[in-house]
Amino acid sequence: MEQGRGGGESLLFLTDEQLRKGIEAMFFAYRGFTADPDRILDEMDYGRAHHRAIHFIHRSPGTTVNNLLSILGVTKQSLNRVLRTLIEDGLVESRVGRVDKRERHLFLTAKGSELERVLSDAQRARLRAAYRVAGPAAVQGFRQVLEAMMDPDLRRQYQTLKESSA
Repeated sequence: MEQGRGGGESLLFLTDEQLRKGIEAMFFAYRGFTADPDRILDEMDYGRAHHRAIHFIHRSPGTTVNNLLSILGVTKQSLNRVLRTLIEDGLVESRVGRVDKRERHLFLTAKGSELERVLSDAQRARLRAAYRVAGPAAVQGFRQVLEAMMDPDLRRQYQTLKESSA
């Protein structure tokens, strides 16, 4: 098989078999990436939707419910169910907007921040180990592949989020 510059398979003419292997690798990697947080969340009767909400509220303290809806791509009813549970359990605080009283701004409580840290620590450990094995060039290539897979609107949201932490 033809080799590319980095010693890997040529990327110019990917076969269906090579693409199938990539799809399956993504499925299994995602299972691994979510396994540790899923175990923690399951003990609390939470799911991945709770995790995603906690993650993005942590990333953008004071984010609005509408912004979170846009980021997560879920229905308002679905997000309200998740937020209601997180608020009732003391993990998220909802504050009325100062400028627009109809807006609700979301913040993690100390308890919510602690859960976010535990969940993120588990995922950071897994990513750190994988990145060390793969090396810097592979890490950069992996990010490029992930960004290239995003729809343009999602890529813009991602870039905005990425730039807000720079």
